[in-house]
Amino acid sequence: MTAQQAETSPQAQAGLARTHFAGLRELLSRPLTSYYLVLGCSALLLALGLMMVLSASSIEALQKTGNPFYWFIKQSISVAIGIPLMWICSRMPQRFFRLAGYPLLGISILGLLMVIFIGEELLGAQRWIAIGPFSIQPSEPAKLGLALWGADLLARKARDGRIEWRHLLIPLMPGTAIIAILVMLGRDLGTTIVLMIIFLALLWVVGAPVRLFGGILALLVLATVIMIMVEPYRMERLTGFLDVWAHAQTSGFQAAQGQIAMGSGGWFGLGLGSSRAKWDWLPHAESDFIFSILGEELGLMGTLVVVALFGLLGYAGLRIAARTADPFVRLAASASVAWIAGQAIVNIGAVIGVFPITGIPLPLVSYGGSALLPTLAALGMLLSFAKREPGAAEALAARGPGPAARALSWLGLGGRPRR
Repeated sequence: MTAQQAETSPQAQAGLARTHFAGLRELLSRPLTSYYLVLGCSALLLALGLMMVLSASSIEALQKTGNPFYWFIKQSISVAIGIPLMWICSRMPQRFFRLAGYPLLGISILGLLMVIFIGEELLGAQRWIAIGPFSIQPSEPAKLGLALWGADLLARKARDGRIEWRHLLIPLMPGTAIIAILVMLGRDLGTTIVLMIIFLALLWVVGAPVRLFGGILALLVLATVIMIMVEPYRMERLTGFLDVWAHAQTSGFQAAQGQIAMGSGGWFGLGLGSSRAKWDWLPHAESDFIFSILGEELGLMGTLVVVALFGLLGYAGLRIAARTADPFVRLAASASVAWIAGQAIVNIGAVIGVFPITGIPLPLVSYGGSALLPTLAALGMLLSFAKREPGAAEALAARGPGPAARALSWLGLGGRPRR
């Protein structure tokens, strides 16, 4: 047998595969794997989002404001605020997050009440409060507030590391219902679904019985049906979803144009900035349907990369939850991952025609500072938890100071100045 035949024999290929899998297992078992996965996936999605917001919004921004960079600049400001916020959260102790959930949820409820009375209505939903040139959507920080508040509430009721699901009844379930009702009064079905995803994730982690899941899901279906029936535009969206191409010029127009954009990208896309759908064909190309523009310009390969990044981000969050003995960390990490990954699934599913259009953005990628800042804060929290995984502190100490610490040392603002 020649050397080339030996290398391509089934035994050799099986041995090579075992070597690769062993190397992958070793990589995934390292203490800082979760930390680097969260940091790397977040950075890549954020950079891709800025690039796609610039491309998707430039035409409409030029037509409406005379400045093609208008929405890109606003998004860049949000990123400039969000990155330091993420860094600060990554350095906060666990106690900070346990305490932060209560005031954050209280402020969010106050904001949701203000939205009902003085909020701006747009496209059938009342979600925003205008403050100067900016609009704030209080339902976005409510997602993080619910995740932190619910996690701390259940962790406090833990006994010997175990949580009784019966503690869900009071006050977590009524509290979640109040927030969901306030959001529904603002006619925001998409955010209500995401809040329920967070709540169901908390249910799952504490080991609630299947019959409780069934009852809650039945109530959610009933509430969704009622919301659809009382709002004519939601019924139109539903009929458009059921048969997009029969309503391609009416209620299914946005969905049809989004699918056309996705399909025209092919394997590798038309190239950055080359989208045709953003030329007044696809509504809300920079927010709800930015995944369509991404598919058109970067092709199937680009969309698969985005899906893979969200998958890795979800894996990292679940890994953090699985590698801790602390009930609060397990609950908060699981709820945050369910929120971010679940919202991504709902958004992408609506774009490709699997789900009805709900009007929620793609995390880290779509335009919108109100959604971006709480998401980055949650990712910073995951980084903080990842640094406290078994062996992570020692690995970080062995790595030495990071770029930020070295920069502060150069300026003489922290640590030992460089000589």
